[in-house]
Amino acid sequence: MSKRLPPLNALKVFDAAARHLSFTRAAEELFVTQAAVSHQIKALEDFLGLKLFRRRNRSLLLTEEGQSYYLDIKEIFSALNDATRKLQARSAKGALTVSLLPSFAIQWLVPRLTSFNQQHPGIDVRIQAVDREEDKLADDVDIAIFYGRGNWPGLRVEKLYAEYLLPVCSPVLLTGERPLQSPADLEHVTLLHDASRRDWQSWVRQVGLPHINVQQGPIFSHSAMVLQAAIHGQGIALANNVMVQSELSSGRLVCPFNEVLSSKNAFYLVYHDSQAELGKIAAFRQWIIDTAAREQDSIIA
Repeated sequence: MSKRLPPLNALKVFDAAARHLSFTRAAEELFVTQAAVSHQIKALEDFLGLKLFRRRNRSLLLTEEGQSYYLDIKEIFSALNDATRKLQARSAKGALTVSLLPSFAIQWLVPRLTSFNQQHPGIDVRIQAVDREEDKLADDVDIAIFYGRGNWPGLRVEKLYAEYLLPVCSPVLLTGERPLQSPADLEHVTLLHDASRRDWQSWVRQVGLPHINVQQGPIFSHSAMVLQAAIHGQGIALANNVMVQSELSSGRLVCPFNEVLSSKNAFYLVYHDSQAELGKIAAFRQWIIDTAAREQDSIIA
């Protein structure tokens, strides 16, 4: 007698066909064709050397052997499902290490973590802020938020937000001797820069004000510092629409003009495809995707 086990896929097809007593309904459940179901059943019958079904008056019936086999297979699949649920329940607990840029952590993730902690008290989130550009997941990282164009081979990538930049400043800059009323007034205001002066160069070119001196104003290494400088009235910044949302909602910052600068970059959720269904990773992924989707429409454009 052969010690080989029958193909798992054929057993799944047999389980569905026996449960429904219909190849058509089994095909619908498994998202395959009826012909594929018939092929798998025939292959299983050939493997076993006996008939599992018989047709009678346009109906499908199990043979005596088929009925006995189905009851055993049903228990096996039930045990597999139980084992999987138990494993996923255990994996939905413990430490979850999330890697991301410091500014995104400070401005976006940390203020919203209370919601995740309330929904998943068994998961201990550990934030790992990194300044360097990433193109792969470190061994000690479960899931990450990368910033770029989404090209990270070997990783599953999901866009959280599309990015654009908008001018923001403290409300105090809208009043005084030289109130900020139009883009032309920027020649009287300090420009605040995030990492380089390229964004302001692109923005003034887009709005048709090439005479504005973008070589003036301080440069900050982190977006969070740029926003703090703007909040304290030190100048006007080009802020990421995602990062600045809470500051605009609170009124600490305002958007004096509607002209925005689109970007080819975006924030992406990144993780290993093989771990997509791991409980704690799946829970965090679902939470952050849902949170980003709810907020997307409310971001000022």
